[in-house]
Amino acid sequence: MAQTQAEIILNAKKSEDRRVALGTLVGTAVEWYDFFIYANAAAIVLAPLFFDPFVEGSGELAGRLISFATVGISFFFRPLGAAVAGHFGDRLGRKVMLVATLMLMGVATFLIGVLPTYAQIGFWAPALLMFLRVCQGFAAGGEWGGAALMAVEHAPAKRRGLFGGFPQIGVPLGMLMATVALWAVDTLTTEEQFLSWGWRIPFLFSIVLIVIGMVIRLGVSESPVMAEIAESEDQVRLPIVEMFRTAWRPLIQCALIFMGNGVAGYMIAGGYVLSYTVNDLGLDRETMLTLISLTSAVWIGTTLLAAWASDKITRKTTYLIGFVLQLVWVFPLFLLIDTENYLLIGVGLVILSIPLGFTYGQQSAMFAEAFPAKIRYSGAGLANAIGAILGGAFAPLIATALQAEFQTSMAVAGYIFIITVIALITTFTLKDRTGRPLTAEADAELNRKIEKIAAKTDAIPVTFERGAGF
Repeated sequence: MAQTQAEIILNAKKSEDRRVALGTLVGTAVEWYDFFIYANAAAIVLAPLFFDPFVEGSGELAGRLISFATVGISFFFRPLGAAVAGHFGDRLGRKVMLVATLMLMGVATFLIGVLPTYAQIGFWAPALLMFLRVCQGFAAGGEWGGAALMAVEHAPAKRRGLFGGFPQIGVPLGMLMATVALWAVDTLTTEEQFLSWGWRIPFLFSIVLIVIGMVIRLGVSESPVMAEIAESEDQVRLPIVEMFRTAWRPLIQCALIFMGNGVAGYMIAGGYVLSYTVNDLGLDRETMLTLISLTSAVWIGTTLLAAWASDKITRKTTYLIGFVLQLVWVFPLFLLIDTENYLLIGVGLVILSIPLGFTYGQQSAMFAEAFPAKIRYSGAGLANAIGAILGGAFAPLIATALQAEFQTSMAVAGYIFIITVIALITTFTLKDRTGRPLTAEADAELNRKIEKIAAKTDAIPVTFERGAGF
């Protein structure tokens, strides 16, 4: 049987690097399974169990809006998670933070599965649910940077995009697992059973996945770049402060670029499409879960394709392709959804997975290449967290409100279009650094070259740490 491009590349590397790539994939998939289980449950079951009684008299939409708001609130704790994990990840290592964030996410998800409803404990039900959702957001904010850097910093320069694509496909894979889990429970239970106890099963099952993820992550070695920094005097006392002081420009650029992916991706991942088609259009929940699962599966392929392509045609070019496709497709997508035809909806969602993949697969490599080694975890992690807030935090909530206000899905499409334009413009301003060395010594060598050029031209020596070339 012919090997895939990914298999050929991975087989060419030593076994440790293969374990790192697959370890970041499995761990990230498990963590995002936990995250998306909540997002999907918020779209179909959490509102009546936890929030509708709290806003009784305000209508069914009020409970749904609050339910989606809890999806968004957790995003505001992602930067805190990224800052804390970035600080310790830049000082103690990537691996220790990967294990800690995975454990926190798993415990929070399991506890949601055993949480009493509003009918059982009143106000404390939504309050505790919100607290656990905050814990999920904190964990998600800290997890991505570590997984991305472990994969990218272990990879050879010419294959960094592909290796960095493995933690990226963990996100759609986690979404696929979450959607399939809910679909299976929904199929095997009656409506009454699903609302009573069935919805809890995917949350409780996460404990099994967490154990698997922990075993794999504990078995991989520390990033070689981090090992180099630990043995040198290049560490900084407060990486997050140094990052804001010297690398604020790439921080803003990377956050705005990720915003463009998030605003479209969270229409699916955040539960809006599921909620809109089931609650507003009256379509069958099981069929929609099936279509979203299919979309997630295709998204995995397009994400890995974009990661591989970014090593060939640069990170920037793949982003430009993705954002242009997203602009072209966003209005036809919602026109197809509004037909209420399952085949056309499936076609629309599957095609959307192409721009979603091409604005996501190369992210790990691009973010790693944008920041110096000694503040890389802080910079990459925080850029991802801020971009998630700007593009994903309240995207489902905003979309639901726009649909209710204007009574047309074209308002939602327009919202996605505007955010995508901003991300596209930002991509044009980005200096592409595809394949540049990632070690601390390489950063120092670059700075020495910059200082030599500055001395010859009487220019101010703005070093790499201080944003040169951005």
